[in-house]
Amino acid sequence: MIPKKTILVAPLHWGLGHATRCIPLINALLVHNYNVIIASDGGALLLLRKEFPSLKTIELPSYHIKYSKKGKNFRINLLLKLPSIQKAISEEKKCIKELVNQKLIDGIISDNRLGVYHKNIPCVFITHQIKVLSGKTTFISSKIHQKLMNKFNECWVPDVEGPFSLSGEMGHLKNTPFRIKYIGILSRMNKLNLPKVYDILILLSGPEPQRTLLETQLLKVFKGTEQKILVVRGVLENKQTTFDLKNIKIVNFMTTFELEKAINESSVIIARSGYTTIMDLTKLEKNVFLIPTPGQFEQEYLAKRLKDLGMVASCKQEKFTINKLDELALYKGLKEIKSNTNYQELFSLFEGKRKL
Repeated sequence: MIPKKTILVAPLHWGLGHATRCIPLINALLVHNYNVIIASDGGALLLLRKEFPSLKTIELPSYHIKYSKKGKNFRINLLLKLPSIQKAISEEKKCIKELVNQKLIDGIISDNRLGVYHKNIPCVFITHQIKVLSGKTTFISSKIHQKLMNKFNECWVPDVEGPFSLSGEMGHLKNTPFRIKYIGILSRMNKLNLPKVYDILILLSGPEPQRTLLETQLLKVFKGTEQKILVVRGVLENKQTTFDLKNIKIVNFMTTFELEKAINESSVIIARSGYTTIMDLTKLEKNVFLIPTPGQFEQEYLAKRLKDLGMVASCKQEKFTINKLDELALYKGLKEIKSNTNYQELFSLFEGKRKL
């Protein structure tokens, strides 16, 4: 009997989106008879440990990415973090080298972790940002990112080709120096026909302090209103906690099954315009109000793109009021993009021989 090959799946911990979109990939690997080792840090690693308690996990060094309270300072703060990010990438490389030397892994799927690769085994980089939007520095940041991505055997973009893509110009370039595969919309969710329980579901996510700032703002806006509201804080902790604030039910986190059920039971979703969140809500065909994280060019672009396409309502964080929800009637909501992922063909990359 041919022994199973082992694939390391390593999402970046920048909010929970990179981890959650790896869930369908991990499930597909298991279905196709691969062993899987999960590698990440922080809340992303905790989430995946809860989703896959029987799988081996490895804690990688943290990039320590945080937002500033003022969105305009995000780019400056990220530049100041570059030395610590580079240090984390170097430590990642050492960890991967050790795993490969011990012949513990046969392939790698890295979701935006730049140090998780090795020249002697097949390595994949997952991103929806081939073009990295960063304002005036977009050209430079994109070229640097593409140079780093070129070290991987393939780049998998969780999107479809053509004008009806989700990522738009971020995930679609005319010429790239590396091999790109569009693998379809990655979502751990399924659309269910369930009776409506909540008028509004608020999905919070992303690094601090912006996650907390939005939570505080929205709780003030909706406290004491007539709507029945569920708030999922997006805070991963060892134990799930729930409490009520008048008309608002608040939970720190939910498992995939719980969140899938809650989204399907909700009439309106208020969320950040993170790419993974958008993929999930597209799969579930939801009516959505997006509030991009201040200073994050990617989220601002995605919110504007989907608004211009007539699909979602959105506004800047500081401009949100309860009356903004009236604008939802002007938009058609997110509609599922049909895409079939051929995992057997996709995973064929890992069936090549290990280099000596």
